[in-house]
Amino acid sequence: MLSVKSYPREYIDACRARLDSQLAAYRAVASNRTTTTDADEAFDVAFFNNLVLTLEVYFLHRMRGQEKKNGNPLNEVRVLAASMTAAEDVMTSDPTINLDPAKSILGYAVGDRIALDEERFVALADAYFAEIEVKFGPHLAP
Repeated sequence: MLSVKSYPREYIDACRARLDSQLAAYRAVASNRTTTTDADEAFDVAFFNNLVLTLEVYFLHRMRGQEKKNGNPLNEVRVLAASMTAAEDVMTSDPTINLDPAKSILGYAVGDRIALDEERFVALADAYFAEIEVKFGPHLAP
């Protein structure tokens, strides 16, 4: 597939709606918990870490040059996804991206275990979609 310069409004909205549906399903299940067990916490981490991979796949073919390499939320998701798949949920670095933990959404440094919860994931997803809109939104279509 060719690199993508912009995504249609319908596509961005559909991706956001699918994500919102997954979050709603999680919330429905989590609201029935009377206590939170270690198994619940392990499930939550697996669920939200996997949603990061989902974000990356939705916009996988975005142009790297257009994304920039300045540590923005698109870069953060890219590095998180690569770290999760190649380093078993341990944060790694990408020498081509200037990702400063102090300025990132989640604050993970190289070597940190990646373990998201709902609040952290939603903050990341909101920032990610906002950045998609700015850098790849339909306003950029020819």
